[in-house]
Amino acid sequence: MDMPSASVIGLLHPGEMGASVGRCLTDAGHVVLWASQGRGPETAARARAAGLEDAGTTEEVAGRAEIILSICPPHVALDVAWAAQGFGGLFIDANAISPATAREVALMVEDGGATYVDGGIIGPPPAAAGSTRLYLSGPDAPAVCALFAGTPLDARVAGGSATAASAVKMAYAGWTKGTAALLLALRALARAEGVEDTLLQEWALSQPALADRSRSAAQAATAKGWRWVAEMEEIAATMSAAGLPDGFHQGAAEIFRRAPRTNTAAAGDLGLDVVLAALAPAWADER
Repeated sequence: MDMPSASVIGLLHPGEMGASVGRCLTDAGHVVLWASQGRGPETAARARAAGLEDAGTTEEVAGRAEIILSICPPHVALDVAWAAQGFGGLFIDANAISPATAREVALMVEDGGATYVDGGIIGPPPAAAGSTRLYLSGPDAPAVCALFAGTPLDARVAGGSATAASAVKMAYAGWTKGTAALLLALRALARAEGVEDTLLQEWALSQPALADRSRSAAQAATAKGWRWVAEMEEIAATMSAAGLPDGFHQGAAEIFRRAPRTNTAAAGDLGLDVVLAALAPAWADER
């Protein structure tokens, strides 16, 4: 499939990542639609800043767009695909979902007449070249890469199956976010057992980066952990489907589920204290 030089693309939805990806597309000369129905003022502000055009509803986006790009929290990926039922163009799912869930999305949109391309984003919201990759898989993946030519988002074809892009995302995030959860769990354990100071002293000697990494993990967990619960569950499902133990990431999901969703917990050691207390509430109550 060859893409026209300027396409009409529907973006569902312009969160922090989605709006930045949308900005890459508008800067490349594409028209990017979004649906304001049910969305709040922060989403609307991001959409305006990215140069997106409000189509009002998802149905209107599906009716006008040639391409739909789904970028949403993983627990609503299937809902977003369902909301676009009847869309007959190219549907790109770029969410942190397992290959099995990606296949469900593909069946859903293909039943409605769309062509499916699997995607997975690695890195922060793209603002500068070299920071963020969009992995794509499926027969039409090379054409989608062309949409992002010359933009800060580095679009690449992932070899392998039609859902290879999702598999890459699961394997990558299984380490980056999984180890963040593990660090928080281990520091909470050390605090509960009264050996946190000793652990920090040992880290300073043998693993000097871990104290700062645990603080960063706490900050990320409060800001984004609510999104990562489902992502860890998707990774667990991917591991299980491959015949590997899924308990690592089921545990990580529980860590992020317990993490408070509050700005207060984002600052330094105070924020870390709030997160660790939430992870081991019985210990906190005893104190």
